[in-house]
Amino acid sequence: MSQYFQIHPENPQLRLIKQAADIIHRGGIVALPTDACYALVCHLDDKSAVERLRRIRGVDDKHHLTLLCRDLSEIAQYARVDNRQYRLLKAATPGPYTVILEATKEVPRRLSHPSRRTIGLRVPENPVASALLEELGQPLIGTTLILPDDTDPLTDPEEVRERLQRQVELVIDGGACSLEPTTVIDLTGDEPELVRQGRGDASVFGL
Repeated sequence: MSQYFQIHPENPQLRLIKQAADIIHRGGIVALPTDACYALVCHLDDKSAVERLRRIRGVDDKHHLTLLCRDLSEIAQYARVDNRQYRLLKAATPGPYTVILEATKEVPRRLSHPSRRTIGLRVPENPVASALLEELGQPLIGTTLILPDDTDPLTDPEEVRERLQRQVELVIDGGACSLEPTTVIDLTGDEPELVRQGRGDASVFGL
């Protein structure tokens, strides 16, 4: 059975954030709110947790998982960022955007795209997600919480608990989230490319 934490959406209780971080360190998968919709996250370096996360989500290794980062400097540790890309990222972060960039050697091979060596990254603008990232001191690996037979992401934490109570270790109730996932922008080419229109306004990237 999953644990269920009700965490204040604006002023997260540090005691519960620490407990959530401990669950992640022990290999747990957590459903948490973001500035888009709910996401499934786990420890960056836990291979078995990442494999479980993919199974719950129903995706293979060709599906981009996303690194949730604390800030721009953390993005630069895990992806190659030139001056043009940096300016775009600075305008768009934190916010409901996922950007695809070329991965550095800091990213385990199993997490990047198998043929392209690219990775999706984002800096969420959500107090609960931000507090958990700060407590962990490193990125989380995550994916939008859309279950295999669904077309829309889950946004109600009670429903998340009901449907995933035997598959995840923790559901964080941080209030209802947006129905829309992040806007995905590919920055690996000469010009930004819109991959998925979501909650974020793509005009920030000149699109």
